[in-house]
Amino acid sequence: MIEIHNIHKSFNGVQVLKGIDGVFETGKTTLLLGASGTGKSVLLQCIVGLVKPDLGSITYDGKVFTNNRLDLKQEIRRKIGMLFQGSALFDSMNVQENVEFPLKMLTPDMTKEERLDRVEFCLKRVGLEAAHKKMPSELSGGMKKRVGIARAIAPNCTYLFCDEPNSGLDPLTSIKIDELIYEITKEYNITTIIVTHDMNSVIEIGDHIMFLHNGLKLWEGTKDNIMDTNVKELNDFIFANSLMRAAKRIEEEGGDIDKL
Repeated sequence: MIEIHNIHKSFNGVQVLKGIDGVFETGKTTLLLGASGTGKSVLLQCIVGLVKPDLGSITYDGKVFTNNRLDLKQEIRRKIGMLFQGSALFDSMNVQENVEFPLKMLTPDMTKEERLDRVEFCLKRVGLEAAHKKMPSELSGGMKKRVGIARAIAPNCTYLFCDEPNSGLDPLTSIKIDELIYEITKEYNITTIIVTHDMNSVIEIGDHIMFLHNGLKLWEGTKDNIMDTNVKELNDFIFANSLMRAAKRIEEEGGDIDKL
């Protein structure tokens, strides 16, 4: 479980986060939802430790992360897996070497054989057991995301952070990536936080959702009640799409949404 309290962050006098509180439960996917520029990625970076908040506290399973000793922060960071928006694979390394990289950095006591066994396991888990020797330039967008997920979970992460995991993917591949992240979260009991603006992801895997607007948390709930709120900014975001507006209208009229 990760807990954040009263997180503030400003850049060059512009306040980006304005006192965000939240609890991210183990074994659940929490989606940070909102339009571009609302502070989602900055909040994620604060939680991970890439950006230091101006004010507030962050704890990982009861261990204080903010303003703590470097060695204690590093202990927590070893348990973090990160899936970057652009996958961020090393172009000069093949798939196997990319997935093995964090094991070399974070688990120096592992032998080469143990590392390769773990790489094999992770690639098989994401459906890429035959892609070991491929270079990133030979992979599709969806395959790159899968390699990114395999690399993130390779060190047996306890916490998984995903920044726009569906960015640049077609709708079918996006659904498959969502399902994979959701399955891994449940299977390994990981605390997963996902930055997104994709309503398909919300409907598919939104165990818990936090909606951010202008640096404030305006709403939180689940995929089951997000369609029935009185928060204008959230409704404007959700129903900007004509299909979502039609779904809402049919639901209010007691019709069958599946007929859309």
